[in-house]
Amino acid sequence: MRIEPKDYVQYPWYLKPFFWKQFRTYGQLLKPALLWAREPKLFAAVACLYGVLDRKKSPISPILRSLITVRVSQINWCRFCVDINSSVLTKRAGSSDKVEALEHWRQSDLFSDQECAVLEYTEAMTDTHLHVTDEMVVILKKWFKEDEIVELTGLIAFQNLSSKFNSALDMPPQGFCKFMKVDTPSD
Repeated sequence: MRIEPKDYVQYPWYLKPFFWKQFRTYGQLLKPALLWAREPKLFAAVACLYGVLDRKKSPISPILRSLITVRVSQINWCRFCVDINSSVLTKRAGSSDKVEALEHWRQSDLFSDQECAVLEYTEAMTDTHLHVTDEMVVILKKWFKEDEIVELTGLIAFQNLSSKFNSALDMPPQGFCKFMKVDTPSD
């Protein structure tokens, strides 16, 4: 990590409920949250935005939201994000198959046409060498209303913000996605 978080007790009281919820959800405090919280108003804004994008009543399915967050994290080389988001995708999908195939989703038959369209859009928004085309949006309209495409776009943009923040500050993984560790064969 390029910048260390402050000690937990140094953060303002009004951030403690956010930390409590993270601890309850993940069993530990998330180090990126502690870095965002060095600027409490910034942290509160980011946490609220994430809460809106990852709400239970989102028109974007939980598995699709997780596919997006993992793929953006892979492209942006965010080790922390790949770790935590892969763990969430595995839980939501019921297996690690899609996580393991995601980097090469175009060559896999595990992804639906809708998921492929969203992944193509995700990559076009994330990779600076690519760009979103009118055709991509037309294809998305097969599955999503315009307001849902706006939310989908917001989620992709948010994950780019988050993963670029964490990657720039060299945020290490926190051990959420245990299955991704490769065991060395014994001699």
